[in-house]
Amino acid sequence: MTHPARYWEGSGDGRILCTLCPRLCALREGQRGMCFVRKREGDALVLDTWGRSSGFCVDPIEKKPLNHFYPGTPVLSFGTAGCNLACKFCQNHDISKSRDMDRIAVEATPERIAEKAEALGCTSVAFTYNDPVIFIEYAVDVAAAVRARGMKTVGVTAGYLTPRARAEFFGAMDAVNIDLKGFTDRFYQKLTGSRLAPVLDSITFAVHDAACWVELTTLVIPGENDSAAELRALASWVRCNCGPDVPLHFTAFHPQFRMMETPKTSLAALLRARDIARGAGLNHVYVGNVHHEAGQSTYCSGCRTKVIGRDWYALGDWHLDEKGHCLTCGTALPGRISGPPGTWGRKRQPVAL
Repeated sequence: MTHPARYWEGSGDGRILCTLCPRLCALREGQRGMCFVRKREGDALVLDTWGRSSGFCVDPIEKKPLNHFYPGTPVLSFGTAGCNLACKFCQNHDISKSRDMDRIAVEATPERIAEKAEALGCTSVAFTYNDPVIFIEYAVDVAAAVRARGMKTVGVTAGYLTPRARAEFFGAMDAVNIDLKGFTDRFYQKLTGSRLAPVLDSITFAVHDAACWVELTTLVIPGENDSAAELRALASWVRCNCGPDVPLHFTAFHPQFRMMETPKTSLAALLRARDIARGAGLNHVYVGNVHHEAGQSTYCSGCRTKVIGRDWYALGDWHLDEKGHCLTCGTALPGRISGPPGTWGRKRQPVAL
């Protein structure tokens, strides 16, 4: 169904300018933006994925990945279709690049999603699989319904949106994982069809001007963004602009979409990236898409005691009090930690609404 969209204005030449993301698509009657889901109808912009989803699953919160946001708890995850980036390595390209509206045939009102999440015992609802920025009106409405029932909201995003839209988007989220896909414009332009600067601006806004918890993810792609110099520059930027306690996840690339000839990332490369980032002053650096208990566990920044042990997405050791302080030295673990850990583990449960 179509729904009135926000973030547009006249361009002065008869076209409508979408001001949601830095692409600033200029549209004539009937045209769609690069994301494909925002369309001009008459003299206005509409979103045609409001109230429709590509499917639902209950996941562990660590899969988003979020390691410092109510660890061990279940999150109801869903997405729609379309995307405003053109990543050649997209792992959800059948959804994010879809031009077939039948891909999002599941009808789901905000109230129904919130009701289902509560019934399933979820702590939060995640907007994921494709970037929720492009369905901001739907995401904000779902977020309001979810929060009204006492649950949390999670956004998994590339952070490619304009200053005009940032406050509403991040204001609707209790936690976000933002993809910092690389640290050069060459990488962003060549492999994502976008630019680096707006992403950095979104990250600093989310960390300093929004009330949401923030974690970052970099997919390490052999030969593209894995040089020691680039990784050091990325980690140093995070340390200087976000502080030492924003978690950074380095995840393994596997051949996908238009990069089937690129080799997968080795565990050694991920651990090297982790060492570089820790050497740059970051306290909480993780590896993902691989099995490595030490690289997925959380350590106290004060005494280096393991405070949360992880085997894939299943929690083991738990060395925190009910307020999230290390039981050895009393240092607070940054994030949203309260009470005993959740026990959802590695399960992934498809859900029908």
